[in-house]
Amino acid sequence: MKHVFSPVERGRVKLLPSLFERRAALNRRYMMSLTTENLLQNYYLEAGLWAPRDDPAEIHWGWESPTCQLRGHFPGHWLSAAAHLYANTGDSEVKGKADRIVSELARCQQENGGEWAGSIPEKYFDWIARGKRVWAPHYTVHKTLMGLYDMYALAGNEQALAVLTNWARWFHRWSGQFTRAQMDDILDVETGGMLEVWANLYGVTGREEHLDLVRRYDRPRLFDRLLAGEDPLTNMHANTTIPEVHGAARAWEVTGEQRWRSIVDAYWRQAVTERGHYCTGGQTCGEIWTPKQQLASRLGDKNQEHCVVYNMMRLAEYLWRWTGDITYADYWERNLYNGILAQQHPETGMVAYFLPLEPGAQKRWGTPTHDFWCCHGTLVQAHTIYEESVFYEAEDGLVVTQFIPSRLSWQRDGVPVSITLAIDPQTGATHRPDRLAVDLTIDCARPAEFVLRIRLPWWLAGPAAVSVNGERLPVAQGPSSFWSIRRTWSSDRVRVELPKALTTCPLADRPDTVAFLDGPVVLAGLCDEERSLLADPANPQAVLVPDNEREWTFWQAGYRAVGQRRGLRFLPLYQIRDERYTVYFPVRPPRGG
Repeated sequence: MKHVFSPVERGRVKLLPSLFERRAALNRRYMMSLTTENLLQNYYLEAGLWAPRDDPAEIHWGWESPTCQLRGHFPGHWLSAAAHLYANTGDSEVKGKADRIVSELARCQQENGGEWAGSIPEKYFDWIARGKRVWAPHYTVHKTLMGLYDMYALAGNEQALAVLTNWARWFHRWSGQFTRAQMDDILDVETGGMLEVWANLYGVTGREEHLDLVRRYDRPRLFDRLLAGEDPLTNMHANTTIPEVHGAARAWEVTGEQRWRSIVDAYWRQAVTERGHYCTGGQTCGEIWTPKQQLASRLGDKNQEHCVVYNMMRLAEYLWRWTGDITYADYWERNLYNGILAQQHPETGMVAYFLPLEPGAQKRWGTPTHDFWCCHGTLVQAHTIYEESVFYEAEDGLVVTQFIPSRLSWQRDGVPVSITLAIDPQTGATHRPDRLAVDLTIDCARPAEFVLRIRLPWWLAGPAAVSVNGERLPVAQGPSSFWSIRRTWSSDRVRVELPKALTTCPLADRPDTVAFLDGPVVLAGLCDEERSLLADPANPQAVLVPDNEREWTFWQAGYRAVGQRRGLRFLPLYQIRDERYTVYFPVRPPRGG
């Protein structure tokens, strides 16, 4: 299936020192701190190769407890994260650990008779077929199935494909005994990304039995309503449906059947375009979709589930590749800063399951081995894909998509090309800079002609300034557009200055209640209560002024409110750790305003 844009080959992008490189390293340390035996504990238990130890401190607990019906979901996420990490960085230590886990899953599969390789018993699936209550067995095994696929597709592990293919035989035989109506009832119990797994597998093998699984794991009760233009999402569990639509996206790529593509477009329209979102990019409360454009009554302690953030970013990436529509890259960026970064503790690397948006909120952080919420899984995956988001290829050249410091080793028509993306800290400025300055250094082994496209983001606050080798070039485009240039490149320097400013983002159904943003970054007020501010939403610069703006050679990102009854400081939401904070503030014009 032809795409407008394609990711550059994995392994071609190297992160450079920055916030993103530090967060990725923090995530890797957490991944490698988990022992192989404990990651495999529930697979061993199911295969009769292990029994729980007397010392409870020696095993994984929470949702990985041997008594939890979701046990074994996290190691699948871990394998997927390891596969991306290896593909992007060539990390042989991670690869060795992941290969060992795959080999042990193969061992468990043989102990179980040659097909089943799960961390839970097969009978859980018979239970849901009988209508007996059990906690999401498809969701649980999907993570391992996807981890196996990623280990094959991204890390070249052939044994992982063999385990996956043998396991698929069990699902083909089991699912073949049900009518469409019976299968629909079964799939109403959180299906996870099973459809995407089977589409992936069919894309590799082309076998009819794998296409059978794609068709059997169709979700007509959801998909047909979307295609009819209905809203099946309001008050529906969000993360149940997003992986199902990932499956539709992948099914379109491997079959070319238009229905699958239409499902994805209809889902995005219902979930994002018509529904709206919070200033952070999130749309959920208590794991369910909010009503369309009605967000104010849902501010609480369970906004923005991390899994939803990550999976919606994955869906946006599918659509970005297919269409080249810059709004999907903008959406990805908003959720990166105000979801993925905001829900990872900057010192421990742990995840916040939710990102509370109620007044006086506080993030609740997970622990390394005693929680293993679903969001622990998307946590370890989310911080292994930064390299994949920076540069994309078009037929005629290259697209700079996200502004993450990195170095690309590329080829254009057989010519080696090196491109370094750096952010100028502008340390010589008198005050905190009001723009993001991006420097691109392009070095070609010999002259090469191609088009360079640079995303001008949604938060652009004024005309962008672009120069090539010091020569200023005209920029007519505004926010959410591309600036592009075709030229023969050799050894060149491109500088892009993107003006940013303080802005406000009101709640759709309560326009007198606003959040403050600095460029793409949501700001959090350090207070433990709801506060009204004297502020003109059209002029936030009159209310928030820089606070503690510099330490040594580093610009700090804090603000403080002026002209208020009480003092109030603001920090980027992604810097908040254990402080109480408020994101949305009722505002009224100052006297005389």
